[in-house]
Amino acid sequence: MARERKSPPSNTFTVLRTETVSAHLVRVVLGGTGFDTFAARAETDSYVKIELPSVDGPVVRTYTVRRVDPAAREIWIDFVVHGDDGVAGPWARSVAPGTDVVVRGPGGGYRPDPEADFHLLAGDETVVPAIAAALESLPADARGAVFLEVGGPSDELNLTAPAGIDITWLHRGASSAAAGDGVIDGDAPLVAALRGMAWPQGDVQVFVHGEAETVMKHIRPYLRKERGLPSDRASISGYWRRGRTEEGFRTWKRDLAESEPEQLPGR
Repeated sequence: MARERKSPPSNTFTVLRTETVSAHLVRVVLGGTGFDTFAARAETDSYVKIELPSVDGPVVRTYTVRRVDPAAREIWIDFVVHGDDGVAGPWARSVAPGTDVVVRGPGGGYRPDPEADFHLLAGDETVVPAIAAALESLPADARGAVFLEVGGPSDELNLTAPAGIDITWLHRGASSAAAGDGVIDGDAPLVAALRGMAWPQGDVQVFVHGEAETVMKHIRPYLRKERGLPSDRASISGYWRRGRTEEGFRTWKRDLAESEPEQLPGR
C-alpha cells in the first residue's frame, strides 16, 4: 500500500525587515505569530517552501532557513537577486515590512557530524546560507575546506568558522544568471577547484549543492566514484537548474529519480 504523503505544515509569518547582505543577496527577516507554530529543525540545511505572488497567481519557491532566532522570535531567509529576473528575487528586494507570507515546512537532512575528521562544503550563491549555518555549528577544533563560487568580490561575505576551516571564494566573472560558455556546467570554477584539492585522510563528510547540472553530472561522480565517498557521508544535490523555473526543476528531478535512482536529488 502506498504511503500517504503529508503536506508540510503552513505558518503565516510577517515580514519584519529586509537587509542587503551582499551584491546579489537580500535577507528577508520574518516574525509575528507564525513563529509560535514553526517547528525549527536541527539540520543546518533546513529549508522552507514560500508562497509568493506572481502575475499568474501564487507560486511556491524553496529556500534555506539561514537562522532561527528564538530570542528575537524571527527567522532569516536569504534570496539571490539578479535584477528583475525570476519571482523570488524581485519580491525579496521590494517586499515591505508588515507583509504577510505563507511558509510551509521546514524540512532538512544534513548537519555536520562533529566526529568527522574533515568537512568539505561547496556550492554557488544559492548554498551560501546553508554553508554559513553549517560553519557556525561546527566545533572549535573542526578541520575542513569550503569552496564558494560567486560572481565576483562584491558577493563575498565574512563567514564565521573555526580556525581549521579554509574558505576559498571562486569568481566566475558573471552572475549565475548571466554565466556563459567556459564557466558553466563542467567548466564551472567549482568543478576545477574540487578536483584540484588535495584529498584529506580520514573520515570526510561532504556537503555540495548548487546548480544541478554542475553538481549532479560533474561533481557528484567525482566524489562518489573517483574518491569512493560513501553515500552516508555525502549530501550532494541540486538546488536549481540553469534555464528552468522551480516547476521545471521539479520535473527534471522526478525524471532523474526514475532513470537514475542513485542520483536522487534532495529538497
